[in-house]
Amino acid sequence: MFEDLFNAFSNFRRNKTRTILSLLGIIIGVASVIVITTLGKSSSDSVRASFGSIGLDIISIMNNGPKHIRARLLSYNEAFREKLYALPYVQNVFFTNTFPATITRGNITVSMEALCTEYGYSNAHGYKIQNGSDFSVTDHVLGTQKMILGDKVAEVLFPDGNPVGRRVILSRDSVLFGFDIIGIFAAPGGMDETLSTTIMVPRGFYIKKMAPNPDADTIQIKAADADMVATVETEIKQLVEKETGSENVVWITSPLTMIAQINAAYAEISIMLSAVAGISLLVGGIGIMNIMIVTVTERKKEIGIRKALGATPKDIRNQFLVESAAITLAGGSIGILLGIAISAVIIYARNLPFTIQWQACVISFAFSVCVGIFFGLNPAVRAARLDPVDALASE
Repeated sequence: MFEDLFNAFSNFRRNKTRTILSLLGIIIGVASVIVITTLGKSSSDSVRASFGSIGLDIISIMNNGPKHIRARLLSYNEAFREKLYALPYVQNVFFTNTFPATITRGNITVSMEALCTEYGYSNAHGYKIQNGSDFSVTDHVLGTQKMILGDKVAEVLFPDGNPVGRRVILSRDSVLFGFDIIGIFAAPGGMDETLSTTIMVPRGFYIKKMAPNPDADTIQIKAADADMVATVETEIKQLVEKETGSENVVWITSPLTMIAQINAAYAEISIMLSAVAGISLLVGGIGIMNIMIVTVTERKKEIGIRKALGATPKDIRNQFLVESAAITLAGGSIGILLGIAISAVIIYARNLPFTIQWQACVISFAFSVCVGIFFGLNPAVRAARLDPVDALASE
């Protein structure tokens, strides 16, 4: 077999142009598969990284439409909170509200939504305080007028330095409240860029000073285990449907669910594109079969001599099968290297994490060799069946 392989590569050197043309289909097919799968995996990893590594086990319950429509069927109240806590794998339930606010400090004014949260909210989401401190239990119970700013809001309101311990005026509907700044959020990683422009106050303040016994705007649930997020989402959906008797009253989502959906979309696209690339491998295989048929025709005399010297039909068949497989072996190897090189260039240009799908490399390489053997079988069998007398007389 090794002798056949050596002879095959010697024959390739003698017919360089023909060999290169035979290799093109295989090279393009394998390289395409590598590029497609590598870009798909790198894009998926980039999406996951953009969400960050913390807060992935947080499930959000939001209105699926105007709030008043949902409120007629379901109230985000303490009774509903208790029912959520009764579900398996629910660790914490946080109610949040928002209201439009204007923050003034001297002659600097910013207007945005103020986020009202409960104790433990920031820690559950993995938010870091770069300067100052988080709200205490007392702040939420008493509804103290304290505030934490996103880093970009802090830069706008306090361009002259550290705002912790200083005071701002919050106004809503012409009602003024004095707030002490107790902390600044660190610049967030991942997709949660809204944290940089957040104004956060205790929900206790909202309840005591603005809206007694309010219905929450959204609910954030922390799962006890990240692996159980999908299960918790299903349990919440079933609870809501039981409470309302209707479907799609609320929108239930989580970063892990979004990542899974995006990855599934990438995987589906990669499969379809890989199938297209696989067609080029088959086309390359047909080209190899044509070249091998021409090769058998040109080398009839050699086949006749080998048979006259005692070579069996099996020996002749194996010789041409090895030669056909060697073409795809070389083409697959070049295709993998080319695919990795092209992927590296694209990934570098797009600033994505470089993740090679080695499994795809192995599968595409093995498939290319199988294509060579399959399409080389017919010419090899033809060569094996040649009559030595007819083969020697052909020239």
